[in-house]
Amino acid sequence: MSSVIWYLYEFARKSWAENFAVAKTNAEIVEAPDRFRDFPQVIPENCIACGACTAACPAPQAIKLVRSEDTADAEGQTYPVINNRGCIRCGFCAEVCPTDPKTITCGENHLIREEFTIVPTEIMYVIDDYLCIRCKKCMNACPVYGAIYEADNKIVVDQSVCISCGECLNKCPVKGAVKGIYISNVQEQKTIINLIVNALEERIEAERDNITHLSDTKIYKLDYPIEDLVESARSILANDDLILDTFQKITDRLKLRIVTWDEEKCKKCHLCVDECPSGAIKYDEEEDVIKRNPKKCLRCSTCYQTCPFGVAGFFVARFLLDPPSLEDGVIHITIKASQLPVGAD
Repeated sequence: MSSVIWYLYEFARKSWAENFAVAKTNAEIVEAPDRFRDFPQVIPENCIACGACTAACPAPQAIKLVRSEDTADAEGQTYPVINNRGCIRCGFCAEVCPTDPKTITCGENHLIREEFTIVPTEIMYVIDDYLCIRCKKCMNACPVYGAIYEADNKIVVDQSVCISCGECLNKCPVKGAVKGIYISNVQEQKTIINLIVNALEERIEAERDNITHLSDTKIYKLDYPIEDLVESARSILANDDLILDTFQKITDRLKLRIVTWDEEKCKKCHLCVDECPSGAIKYDEEEDVIKRNPKKCLRCSTCYQTCPFGVAGFFVARFLLDPPSLEDGVIHITIKASQLPVGAD
């Protein structure tokens, strides 16, 4: 008994007894640091409805685009909505978001912007991490120490050191992994890009009847000679090297999503009407038919994955410019059915 009393006496008179009575967790353990990657936050007014976030998301049903109601004064706003129950907080949606400021954020790491202390001459060389195979041939070929370096398992060009000699591009074994970006005539480049993309969409649209019934195991191919496009591009910009570079960049990376619509299969279940994030699918009471408005369609594939009767078809088109020439170049178009799961499954 005496030993217990002595223990309590010692406990009471020690200075740490007071700390024990008011014990609490340190703030740095409870408060998340700025770099903590939490669930993505959405700023709807910044969204341009490009769909990059939905395409990059690896978690099914974690993110989708929705559209607010149209008013008499303005069209509805399209923006992404995050489902926290499906989101795995990978941050891919924030990384690929092209808007500035970002529409989606989830930590300070997605707000980092590279600082340029020296502006390159006419061409700025960058490395496409999507295509880079980390062979480091560009690093070995670069005549300027430190202009190309490796950081976080990525090969990076330091624009403040690069002299734009082009040796990295010449030595790279992967087409498109090293890109020379022309920093002049930016607006003209954008105009030419829109010209080419719109022309390719129209060419594919003309083949819709052939694409609609394309099976999962088949590939549909067609060619698009570029003579007329080149003539139009030259009326915008008098620089053949830059025009050819623009054609090559588009065909290297462009992937068009195609949605087809077979009304004969429709059972008017209205599932697609309820799920469409942009309001592109509506029920026409007068004609008793469900219609899709291609101009409002985001090509997000929601209708394709929702419809249990196969009304909506979803296809992907890729492109290759061969030979890489403005005089006799041809864009080879390959179209195949998407591998996304469908409602009928």
